[in-house]
Amino acid sequence: MCDLLFFKHFRMAKQTTYSEPQGQSINIINEGTFIKGDVVAGGDIRIDGELTGNIEAKGRLVIGPKGKVEGQIVCGNIEISGYIKGKITVSELLTMKSSAQIFGDIIAGKLAVEPGSVFTGTCTMGGSKPKDEPAKTK
Repeated sequence: MCDLLFFKHFRMAKQTTYSEPQGQSINIINEGTFIKGDVVAGGDIRIDGELTGNIEAKGRLVIGPKGKVEGQIVCGNIEISGYIKGKITVSELLTMKSSAQIFGDIIAGKLAVEPGSVFTGTCTMGGSKPKDEPAKTK
């Protein structure tokens, strides 16, 4: 009888579904969150917490001022205000904010660097041709 009374007064929360257009999803790893493992996303990612593992994002990746990533990153665009240790491959633009700290190699189409950012590693920009390969002429 007590159980029946409980269920009589208990209300179920209304289940709401949110739909976002495909390719418009934003994934957020908040401050205080620690993840160990790889992340693959079709949309954008913002990291304000810590991640140990690799990231592959088709969209834009933002590493906030308190964000920390240790692993390889492959994405379309990236804006870094936090800490990264590992190789970064960006098809378009890599932006280093003044608080950015990168320890590892960068391969990017374009690079924007604010004064005060820290980078230790090698950087390859523009194309994917090795340095030793001569340019082809017609």
